[in-house]
Amino acid sequence: MKMRVLLITALLVGGFFLLTSRTEWGQRRVFQPMSKAGRFWTGPDVARSAGLSPDEQNNIDIYKSAHLATVNITSTIYRRTIFWEIYPAKDQGSGFIISEDGKILTNSHVVANEHQLEVTLSDQSKYKAVLLSRDETNDLALLQITPRKSVKVLRLGDSDALQVGQKVLAIGNPFGLNGTLTTGVVSALARDIRGENDRLLEGLIQTDAAINMGNSGGPLLNSAGDVIGINTAILGPNGGSIGIGFAMPINRAKLLLDDLQAGRKRPRLGVSVVPVAGDYADALNLPAQGGLLIQDVESGSPADRAGLRGGRQTVQVGNAELKVGGDLIMAIEGKPVDRDDAISRALSRKHSGDSLELTVFRNGRTVNVRVKLGDASAI
Repeated sequence: MKMRVLLITALLVGGFFLLTSRTEWGQRRVFQPMSKAGRFWTGPDVARSAGLSPDEQNNIDIYKSAHLATVNITSTIYRRTIFWEIYPAKDQGSGFIISEDGKILTNSHVVANEHQLEVTLSDQSKYKAVLLSRDETNDLALLQITPRKSVKVLRLGDSDALQVGQKVLAIGNPFGLNGTLTTGVVSALARDIRGENDRLLEGLIQTDAAINMGNSGGPLLNSAGDVIGINTAILGPNGGSIGIGFAMPINRAKLLLDDLQAGRKRPRLGVSVVPVAGDYADALNLPAQGGLLIQDVESGSPADRAGLRGGRQTVQVGNAELKVGGDLIMAIEGKPVDRDDAISRALSRKHSGDSLELTVFRNGRTVNVRVKLGDASAI
């Protein structure tokens, strides 16, 4: 009888311990009634960090380095109320440090008031900035601060080697939210859009990395952490991102830097064009190979002085409205036009005062026109 009582007692005690504890990965975990544990969720008692994929780790590594070189830029401009009272208002954007002595690349439209520029670094230290150079044709500006300590800098990559589909990362200060990272891909290349003051910006990088107000001037980086573009514009309602952002290729900025260092000025041609080929070329009685049809020629520009002609009347061709009657640019420096951004790419290899030879179709025949390029800063 005593043996039976002992056996039952042992089974009860063993069952109690079996129900109230278990070992998982070498850890003892005690289960308690909900009212005592006070937990309405389940999870491991031993905290473990989530495993990171190689792509996630790449994002983290780039951000840790690049956000330290990304800055916030504010400029005080004066506006009027509806009652015509003047008041100071601050516009803001982003930029990034490219040299240890404090040179900063950004967009030209970010520095609307060059006399009231303030730069805030990632550690919230503030500096007055001076505008060294600006290229409004490419919406670029170079600033200078005098840092009181060592600063992080970003490397400039090669935007000519970009391919649609490759990963990109954007860092900036959208809506004043400092050091924001977004990721995406290169959605398209050689996009032309209208920027500030209806100025045509040519050959931009299109990306679906979220870009919002305040991102302008910030870096667009590749997976190696090199800057391949400067975030410039967005397409979306009320300044919000819908996955269509645009960045100025960094190779344009390299030219600005090289010319500044050498004391040269950026070149300007002074035409707006649209690509025409295929059925559109046939409909307009133009050569089948097509080219860039000049729409407008800026008065007094190098193109105007060289005699290039813009459209004289507007017609509907297919689903497009075009100005016709102007010159069709078929070749530049003897090379057939095969890209929409052929002019901007040709100008990227020239300087103010250089000559550019264009082969144009005019009045049923081809002629060569030599243009002496002007100074982009004199617009």
